[in-house]
Amino acid sequence: MLADDKLGKLREDYRLPMPEVYYQAFEKIDRDENQELIVVEENGEVVGTLQLSFIPYLTYQGGTRAQIEAVRIRPDKRGDGLGEKMFRWAIARAKEAGAHVLQLTCDKQRPDAIRFYERLGFRGTHEGKKMHF
Repeated sequence: MLADDKLGKLREDYRLPMPEVYYQAFEKIDRDENQELIVVEENGEVVGTLQLSFIPYLTYQGGTRAQIEAVRIRPDKRGDGLGEKMFRWAIARAKEAGAHVLQLTCDKQRPDAIRFYERLGFRGTHEGKKMHF
């Protein structure tokens, strides 16, 4: 699902067998207590994923920020409400973990996703910048 869209096809290596770097990344994330990888299965098949990260920091009196990344829904499951259920779960999980904010980034080339996030209550309150290496 990582390479199953126009942007993913440009940056992911979707050969089979899957390159070792993906296994290494999974192991690193799996060992990190501040990371949660969520996999949604239906009839034994993966239909959705997301990564929820908890970031401790000094501001907000030593607060915790939660961040959603790597949201993917299998194409034939889009529009069925699965994404909303996953996000409702992530919102509840972030609150349960004591996070004071839940954030995400979205490529500006994904207008449908941006509308979806805004419908869920996410607001564009900050201007984000990236530097790729």
